[in-house]
Amino acid sequence: MPIVFTHEFNTPVYKGKVSFNTGLFINGQFVDGLDGTTIDVVNPTDSKVITSVSEGTQKDVDLAVDAAEKAFETTWGLNCPGNKRGLLLNKLASLMEEHTDELAALETLDNGKTFNTARSWDVPTAITCVRYFAGWADKISGRVIETTEERFTYTRHEPIGVVGQIIPWNFPLLMFIWKIAPALATGNTVVLKPSEFTPLTAIRMCHLAQEAGFPPGVLNIVTGYGNTVGSAISSHMRIHKAAFTGSTLVGRKIMEAAANSNLKNVTLELGGKSPNIIFDDADLEQAVRWAMLGVLQVLCFNQGQSCIAGSRIFVQEGIYDEFLKCFTEKSRSIKVGDPFAPDTFQGPQISKIQYDRIMGYIDSGKKEGARIHLGGERHGSEGYFIQPTIFLDTNPDMRIVKEEIFGPVSVVIKFSDEEDIVRQANDTVYGLAAAVFTKDVNQAITTAHKLKAGSVWVNCCGLADPNTPFGGFKQSGIGREMGEYALNNYTEVKSVNVNLGLKM
Repeated sequence: MPIVFTHEFNTPVYKGKVSFNTGLFINGQFVDGLDGTTIDVVNPTDSKVITSVSEGTQKDVDLAVDAAEKAFETTWGLNCPGNKRGLLLNKLASLMEEHTDELAALETLDNGKTFNTARSWDVPTAITCVRYFAGWADKISGRVIETTEERFTYTRHEPIGVVGQIIPWNFPLLMFIWKIAPALATGNTVVLKPSEFTPLTAIRMCHLAQEAGFPPGVLNIVTGYGNTVGSAISSHMRIHKAAFTGSTLVGRKIMEAAANSNLKNVTLELGGKSPNIIFDDADLEQAVRWAMLGVLQVLCFNQGQSCIAGSRIFVQEGIYDEFLKCFTEKSRSIKVGDPFAPDTFQGPQISKIQYDRIMGYIDSGKKEGARIHLGGERHGSEGYFIQPTIFLDTNPDMRIVKEEIFGPVSVVIKFSDEEDIVRQANDTVYGLAAAVFTKDVNQAITTAHKLKAGSVWVNCCGLADPNTPFGGFKQSGIGREMGEYALNNYTEVKSVNVNLGLKM
């Protein structure tokens, strides 16, 4: 029998008890993996084991695909009208609302983000996303195409079938919803692998999906490692679509596996090294506040573990000194510590592996000649905490400028040439996001259009809505999630030609 996870939260911000099964979720049931092995889930705040979850393998993925295929052919897909799919998704959203505090607490427990962040942003944003795609479920439509009066030609947008999805550990609940909501709304069935570091909210959501009334086999969760479960999903001959969020390195492996198996359709949302460009005429106070939000994704929000984090901050020379002073003061004020404390803004990094990786980048910056302006050291003696870190005096060839660090580390770079700043901003293999700060609307729009990024914010940063497409240029990914664009990822277009009068 799978392990039942029971935990009593007794914190300043949340008090409550959770108890649920942590098995694989296949065909509407929680089951042990066929090999009977488990994976420990570790609390990044104190490095202690929270619980264990069942470990899946390729054999379990096969069972999940069997269940998903059966559901697609019988109770879901074209056998379940869009209005019913939308109703079930809305029920799921309502159950998430009822369990908001619990979901936020679980997100904090195994991820380390602050409860306040999870409670005020992650969970509500996920709920909004579910409701958005629930609204699309009965609006998937094709077109009638004019040919001749003797023919009737139209298109249908049909669900693909069984789709495989692999999500990261930085936004476990939100990425779970970003993946399953458009897939289920369009009539597909799902086999999903959550990160082995942060599986708790995905597993808990399966209980809520059961309660909402989703038929068995529509949603299947196989917890496990990337080189087993992830590999099995991306190379499975009966999975016809793969969607992945994570590193560019792993994204390449998924593309290769998809190509070497059945040429499955692939959507990839990968890494970033986003520039924030702050011109002399920017509203300094607002620029600092918004840059902090963009860099909060570096210096506190999610501990810098965000693909859109504005970690390269380009500041024009006229306001550089004043900006740096204000930015430093705000960075120093960040409270690092227990993510369940009411005044904490930055929790721990996700794991010892990630902690060591970030500290390796900090050491690299020092060795390559960059100057640490703030931080650069471990915070405390327990868990995986790192001080907010700001580097100055960098050059474009340094690793801390070129590579995605995925931690609380940023570089502040002075610029003077307005023509050259776009070249500097675009001098990266990534193209996920960017931000521009200026009062000159012409400069704002011109610069935004020249930046090679999938999302560009003007006089703001990091804003995202479920009706707005999200994805990257260059090595930041393929395809778009969110908005109407996401529906294209999960449907096949069929042309139907009806002969009304042609004779041979």
